[in-house]
Amino acid sequence: MSAENQNQGDLKIKQESLGGGQAPASTRATGLGKSDKLAALATSDNTSALQAVILEKKLKYQEKLEEAEPKTEVKHARLGGDKALSFRRRFTNNVIAASMWLCGLLVLVILGSIGYELIRRGIGIISPYFLSVSMKGVYGGMEAGGIYHAMVGTLLITLVAAIISVPLGLLVAIYLTEYAGNTKFAKLTTTLVDVMTGIPSIVAGLFAAALFTMVIGPAYRSGLMGAVALSVLMIPLVVRSSAEMLRLVPNELREASYALGVPKWRTVISVVLRTSAAGLVTSVVVAIARIVGETAPLLITAGMFDAINNNVFSGRMETLPVYIYQQYTSTVSCAAHAVNCNPTINVDRAWGAALVLVFAVLVLNLGARFVAKKLSIGK
Repeated sequence: MSAENQNQGDLKIKQESLGGGQAPASTRATGLGKSDKLAALATSDNTSALQAVILEKKLKYQEKLEEAEPKTEVKHARLGGDKALSFRRRFTNNVIAASMWLCGLLVLVILGSIGYELIRRGIGIISPYFLSVSMKGVYGGMEAGGIYHAMVGTLLITLVAAIISVPLGLLVAIYLTEYAGNTKFAKLTTTLVDVMTGIPSIVAGLFAAALFTMVIGPAYRSGLMGAVALSVLMIPLVVRSSAEMLRLVPNELREASYALGVPKWRTVISVVLRTSAAGLVTSVVVAIARIVGETAPLLITAGMFDAINNNVFSGRMETLPVYIYQQYTSTVSCAAHAVNCNPTINVDRAWGAALVLVFAVLVLNLGARFVAKKLSIGK
């Protein structure tokens, strides 16, 4: 008991020595609160007088640190900020928005001018006769002949190219997204597909010509050769776009199918392909629209022909792009007293064929949108 009373006495003496002098009225209440806490700690069994003094020193040190911290006034930001900053932001936003509108209007003006020029210069020659006859027996500036043979050639060559490219491109896309994973072979395949996407079209024509020259002979020309050249350009487009569509299918659908015990191949057919059918159709049609206007590879492979040829495996076959090139680059000179001679007939035929080709591409795109809308889930 005597030792405990002595400790309490030492604590009181220490508090009086530390709290000596007149403290301001604002801090007196705080000091009394701390003294009460220290006294309560000192009277406990587990706290000695020395620990209480150390605690008091620590509290005073923390109080000094709090007083030394700069007091900053919190200002609530107004909506819009300062007037100068708000004006600058509004000005920048208006400039960017105006630039976007101008770019959009510029694109519309370019497209409108192309469409206007096509219609103005090509509509005059469009007629049932022009669409139903070929150029067989037409020469010079005769106001005769049409594009029927070129339309047939374009349809057959594009159809054969699609038959070659679509299954192969879809299978490669399914392999890359569903089976290959992150293997080295998958990375190599993706790199090669990217490289093939950017090759010039004339290189595809040279490849097809070299291939058929080695297999059949140097004199062979046919629509099949042109279709192979176009398929070289079409396959990478189908692979890249179809792979992106397949990656958009949620993995939860695959996992739910696997949880029901459905094998992987059936999951790919019934779930993955069904879910991405709309995007796959769009990808295929965009690829077809990309190759239907190619000219350079077909000049080397299918060549020029002014008559109707329905056999893609034998004989030259002309397409609409090649027909446009042939007619536009041909020159016509009429004699002074020539009858049935139009010096601009070749250019008119070229503009008419161009209008038909653009209309065909437009119909393809609109048809793809319609089919994609019908195949979309939930529509």
